[in-house]
Amino acid sequence: QVQLAESGGGLVQPGGSLRLSCSASGGSFRQGAMGWFRQAPGKEREFVAVVWRNGGNTYYADSVKGRFTISRDNAKNTVYLQMNSLKPDDTAVYYCAAGMGVSLSSIRNGAAYNHWGQGTQVTVSP
Repeated sequence: QVQLAESGGGLVQPGGSLRLSCSASGGSFRQGAMGWFRQAPGKEREFVAVVWRNGGNTYYADSVKGRFTISRDNAKNTVYLQMNSLKPDDTAVYYCAAGMGVSLSSIRNGAAYNHWGQGTQVTVSP
């Protein structure tokens, strides 16, 4: 059973940066796609980014493209989300997710991911 634990959230001013980390344990981390989702108050959970198991293929939501970078270190069983040029609209709880059966057509579908972390709060405010 894969267990995921996010860290790195916090309060940052608009235009600032944060790096989120997600550490995985207890399963075949290297075999799955790893993604980040977020959920703002009163809104539905939305896809942010995903990285394929080889670390070479990444995909992003249009709203974060060019500002966020997802990466993974399979040796450390960790996936990262570097967030730059943060905006107040980026305020949300950010969740790490892992999925063995994620495909290109399902990367934005949370149901395609088998395991989830507890989330870490990111607040962007002056």
